[in-house]
Amino acid sequence: MPPLTDSLGTTHLPAADDAVAHTLLNCLLREVSGPEHQTAVIDGHLLLRLPRRGLLLRVALRRTSLLGAHRFIGPVQEESDTGWTELDWRRLAEYTHDELSLRTGVRNDEFLDQIDSSHRTLATALAGREPAPHGPPDYLASEQSLLFGHRFHPTPKARTGDADAWQSYAPEAGASFPLRHLAVRAHLIAEESAEPGATAVFDQERGDVPDGYRLLPAHPWQYEMLREHRLLREALGRGDILDLGPGGREYAATASVRTLFDGDAFLKFSLNVRITNCLRKNASYELSGAVALTRVLAPALTDLETRFPSSAMLREPAYRSLAVPGPDGTPDRALLEGFGVIVREGLSRRLLPGTTPLLAAAVADEYPTSAAHISRLLDGAGPATALDWWTAYLRLLVPPVLSAYFDHGLVLEPHLQNVLICVDSDGMPAQVLFRDLEGTKLVPDHHADTLGALPPEVAGPMSYDAQRGWDRAVYCLLVNHIAELLAALADLHPETEADLWAAVRATIREYADEEGCPPRLAALLAGVPLPAKTNLLTRWERKADRDAGYVRLPSPLAEDVLRWSTR
Repeated sequence: MPPLTDSLGTTHLPAADDAVAHTLLNCLLREVSGPEHQTAVIDGHLLLRLPRRGLLLRVALRRTSLLGAHRFIGPVQEESDTGWTELDWRRLAEYTHDELSLRTGVRNDEFLDQIDSSHRTLATALAGREPAPHGPPDYLASEQSLLFGHRFHPTPKARTGDADAWQSYAPEAGASFPLRHLAVRAHLIAEESAEPGATAVFDQERGDVPDGYRLLPAHPWQYEMLREHRLLREALGRGDILDLGPGGREYAATASVRTLFDGDAFLKFSLNVRITNCLRKNASYELSGAVALTRVLAPALTDLETRFPSSAMLREPAYRSLAVPGPDGTPDRALLEGFGVIVREGLSRRLLPGTTPLLAAAVADEYPTSAAHISRLLDGAGPATALDWWTAYLRLLVPPVLSAYFDHGLVLEPHLQNVLICVDSDGMPAQVLFRDLEGTKLVPDHHADTLGALPPEVAGPMSYDAQRGWDRAVYCLLVNHIAELLAALADLHPETEADLWAAVRATIREYADEEGCPPRLAALLAGVPLPAKTNLLTRWERKADRDAGYVRLPSPLAEDVLRWSTR
């Protein structure tokens, strides 16, 4: 089997066909065939059966994983009467469609088109991609480097909307552009703010706003999709809204596509575009919820940052939108949500001096597509240095997430796209920044009064019960984040995988000992199965992400498992 990287850390990226097939196989392994004990590793291959479809598949392995998140290489094959024959990604997608139809008793007529969309987006990105540069890592480059997306999601690069427009606003294409600006009569502006001056970022963009009007920035793609809305056209015709056109400083697309960055501050826009699983629109309760969470979490976040000074959360202190009345006199929901934009704090508010923030997903990517990748940060260092890097990072990441849950009833969502790893000049981790209050939830047992004081449509989506909150926190922290970054390190030094997991266990053990070892942590350390979100089944069943289920993965954290794995 060819190596993943050569001696210089250069990676030969997989073709779009293989990448899509491997992603589908990852999902089947984790959510369907694995839980049903229809898999095996034999002679350097993963064998995977689709039991209802009556098919046996296999793929070559370049590395196995203690968590079962193996690394694949080359084409997928299916068993036939004449032996093993190569299986292209389209046929594998059809087989997946058939197996899920038979398994659930329902069909999903969108599924194959969504996989095709993901393939087309990936193929386009790969065709125009230059090799990842060597040299100092760069924050924005890390945000725009995710060519392949989530490797346990069946359609990580699926997009709706015009394909030509997509390229103008895609992070993978290095998109950067000025915003569209509307001048809106003050009484038609909806906004909330958690602190003085939080909306100033909106008003600094243009100097040509007439008296009596307020400035509303809009994502130019979203404006094009909503410009024919009847109430918007009528308001423009009356002069209640003035289209000032594009202007001001340029903003760059970050990994989430709709969150834009101007060099310091972030604006999180709505986009009427389905990306992976969800329509990326700021619902009205999310607009109010971001500001409410920023306000009510201030004491908890201050406590966490005092106790863990090398971690911080980027707050979302304000939003602004349109409040054009509809026929019933209340703000039209399509315009309120469609033009809603949330302010996220700039990096300068929280970043430690002398550090460079990097998107965790870029550091942990299966394939190095930017100078932020762990292989570039370590720059050929040996196993001991890699383990030192890992231990330092775990001590930054794990304690604040656990303390948020146990001490404050706060469910952070530290998956790879919600965390920035801030490194020093030697590439060593020095700080972690958490972001995205949309995924941050409250446990009602700790926050009954806070939730009770909010409108039900805001409070409901803002909370998880204790068990669901724990599953979400453990999934995001251990399965989505730690396991994937650990895998990237193990790719560099495969013999260290057990030691890397032992470091995870030691970090959790240290925190547990200091906090009296709560029962949930005792179970985690004993090796109870880990929750993994069912992205394939959620997409198949067309559920909201909030309603996603979990499968349980064998845990590598039990002390005896770690001991046996080193024999």
